[in-house]
Amino acid sequence: MSAGAAGLAIGLAAGLVGGLVGGSAPAAAQEVTLRLHQFLPLRSTIPAEAITPWIEAVEADSGGRIEIEHYPSMQLGGAPPSLYDQARDGVVDIVWTLLGYTPGRFQKLEAFELPFMVSTAEATSKAFHEFVQKNGLDELSDVHPLVVHTHGPGLLHVRGEGVRSLDDMAGLTLRGPTRVITKMLDDMGASAVGMPVPAVPEALSKGVIDGAVVPWEVTVPLKIAELVDSHTGFEGDRGLYTATFALVMNKDSYAALPDDLKKVIDAHSGIETAALFGAAMDEGDKAGLGIARSSGNDIRMLDPGPWKQAAQATIDDWIAEMDAQGHDGAALVEEARALIEKYSAE
Repeated sequence: MSAGAAGLAIGLAAGLVGGLVGGSAPAAAQEVTLRLHQFLPLRSTIPAEAITPWIEAVEADSGGRIEIEHYPSMQLGGAPPSLYDQARDGVVDIVWTLLGYTPGRFQKLEAFELPFMVSTAEATSKAFHEFVQKNGLDELSDVHPLVVHTHGPGLLHVRGEGVRSLDDMAGLTLRGPTRVITKMLDDMGASAVGMPVPAVPEALSKGVIDGAVVPWEVTVPLKIAELVDSHTGFEGDRGLYTATFALVMNKDSYAALPDDLKKVIDAHSGIETAALFGAAMDEGDKAGLGIARSSGNDIRMLDPGPWKQAAQATIDDWIAEMDAQGHDGAALVEEARALIEKYSAE
């Protein structure tokens, strides 16, 4: 039995014994305590506007029988790339993590990270949920998936003169979140550095990097608008890139729940919850854009044409990698595009 499941089982036993010994104990006495671990501060968009409401809803719908302890900012130890394994191994019961922090592990799911795929976070998150159900559950088979989602369109946030054209990418050192996105930045002429997002502010302030690609919502807790001079996005209904996230549960912790509490967890999983997480990202983007405007930074929206041409190498190389591993890379890309189009049109 994993550590997480063992703790959960102890909680169940304690609740049962308490009920037997003190026959007058309320029926809604706590039975399960779950630990949720993630890498961002509580004030960040997803922790504040998605994870915390999710916890509150689960606890309320369980009649108080589930308690979820929320540990932000890696408070339980490890680095962000270790979160998925913490859930898999039962170090904690639930994690929220960026899937691309473990390069090459979720290969088919990388289709959503490819350039100029993302529309809104809400629509793209719903598309990603359906894509995972059809194509990616095998890549998440060592955990119990609860919610998968994406953020909204990522942008370039750069110090100094920033980026006014594709030519301006030459000579820039830019942070990227995942192997696909760092490859894209390299293909566009920059020197890309992989880096978890909590490390970005210090890297910017010390001049280790010239800029970073993140969505607007992440710029708020990291105070990116104070550390750069310009923000570059793209015209049209598709953004430069997105990254993919998952809220997942240790399999033994889920299996140890009584059936009625499994139903509570299940009711707060799936596509509608993915949409809520995505919608929180979209609202956070509005806040980040507002702060950048009030800071007087340059905000530029460029013609994506030349950038799409430069990014085609990223797509072609990814398709070739998938084909070499026995997947139909082109079919995965086309299905991802079709699903994003489907939900964006709703």
